[in-house]
Amino acid sequence: MIKRIVIVGGGSAGWLVAGMIAAEHQASSVSGLQVTLLEAPEMAPIGVGEGTWPTMRDTLRRIGVSEADFIRECDASFKQGSRFCGWVSGEVGDSYYHPFMQPHGYGDVNLVAGWQQFCPDVSFAHAVSVQAPICDNGKAPKQALTPEFAAVTNYGYHLDATKLTHFLRKHCVDKLGVTHILDQVVSVNSHANGDISSLKTKQNGALEGDLFVDCTGMQSLLLGQHYGVRFLPQKHVLFNDRALAVQVSYLDKDTPIASYTNSTAQESGWIWDIGLQSRRGVGYVYSGAHTSDEQAEFDLRHYVEKTGGSIENLTPRKLSFNPGYREKFWHKNCLAIGLSAGFIEPLEASALALVELSATMLCEEMPVTRDAMEVAAKRFNNAFRYRWERVIDFLKLHYVLSKRESDYWRENCSVETIPDQLSELLVLWRHQPPSRYDLTRIDEVFPSASYQYVLYGMGFHTSQKFGTKRSDLPDLAFVHLRETADLTRKMLAALPSNRELIAHIKHHGLHKI
Repeated sequence: MIKRIVIVGGGSAGWLVAGMIAAEHQASSVSGLQVTLLEAPEMAPIGVGEGTWPTMRDTLRRIGVSEADFIRECDASFKQGSRFCGWVSGEVGDSYYHPFMQPHGYGDVNLVAGWQQFCPDVSFAHAVSVQAPICDNGKAPKQALTPEFAAVTNYGYHLDATKLTHFLRKHCVDKLGVTHILDQVVSVNSHANGDISSLKTKQNGALEGDLFVDCTGMQSLLLGQHYGVRFLPQKHVLFNDRALAVQVSYLDKDTPIASYTNSTAQESGWIWDIGLQSRRGVGYVYSGAHTSDEQAEFDLRHYVEKTGGSIENLTPRKLSFNPGYREKFWHKNCLAIGLSAGFIEPLEASALALVELSATMLCEEMPVTRDAMEVAAKRFNNAFRYRWERVIDFLKLHYVLSKRESDYWRENCSVETIPDQLSELLVLWRHQPPSRYDLTRIDEVFPSASYQYVLYGMGFHTSQKFGTKRSDLPDLAFVHLRETADLTRKMLAALPSNRELIAHIKHHGLHKI
């Protein structure tokens, strides 16, 4: 019987996994699973990934935390999508949104053809979604009376990753029955069949378990080092392998908080800019093969100064990574989640989302016996190999349509760097917009609507004719476009600003459902 779950490594991944398993499988009860989290006392989390998807709302709700407490303690703000500046040409006005909400009427009518006919001078996201203009105006995704985790417009969060770790740790230990051990792994002990039997620790002896979850970050202590599961590098597709991260204080405590992650293209990568309550998180993700660390730091400092931040006492933290993922994620009785399973780059905040998706599947398909674990592992590996491949396709889509002139951007557009499935879809999309038939699984990481936002935000043109199908009729599309405009005006008048709503939550909380 599978009774003892040992999670190795803390950080956001480890504590999210611990919280989700403990809450779902009643670790605080005698009959529930025993959940232990082991982390090295000197290991600090990387703590720069500060953007989440809307899935985080459901994750926090399932763990059982208060949204108001989370917002207060994690310096959190609201994220309603991503804005991409300079990715097409780098000229003034070159920007587009990837909002979290699907286009209004998506799946019912051909909105792309309607947009092309009725409002081609308006950006696609602004024409089909209320969320782009809401982001333009710094509005919050809900009102003060909206209950916890409920939404008027779909949203995730920006957060301080280190504070999130502390917040989750306290909740998991105090409320969910997770056992927390601070110690170092000295060696790995194995059963005759190759399963991990226990971890020998420096201070606490042997820690036994039935299932071991590797959340040890890029060192991948169990899956990578102990089992030697092969790493599949992806640098030939996505070139970025370094990042410089800084924390930038607001010059004024009343500075508006952006409703989106701002992603600004540079000569050899891009800069993320995330607004929290008390500061901005800013970082430059770049390719070491296309620029030097010194030039990258110069570009980052220039961006911070240009966007109203102080560069005095600014000391960037340098991170290096090898983009890619493991050949399999569950081997024997060991499952890797988080950076130990792989990492591509911070674009579109897919890292934390994959942690949530992995933990959710593990919780929902937790094997009862060791025999059942073989089936669970096979299903998990199949699902997440597919998901990593689709993440890479979607991230690459942001690069392949650029008209920027530096070597970095030109090489990103080279045919030999584009995955086969993405190449085929780009041919298809010349004559029909992305649809649910292009992506074959019900629970896709990025739905077809997301591909439309990026594709048409980057200036892609689909040649199509009205009248071949009822859903292509222009009158149907026009109705939805008009409804979007009407709804936008109403929401802009009714929603508070991000900072106003956050201030209300900090002082008064939110209504419970």
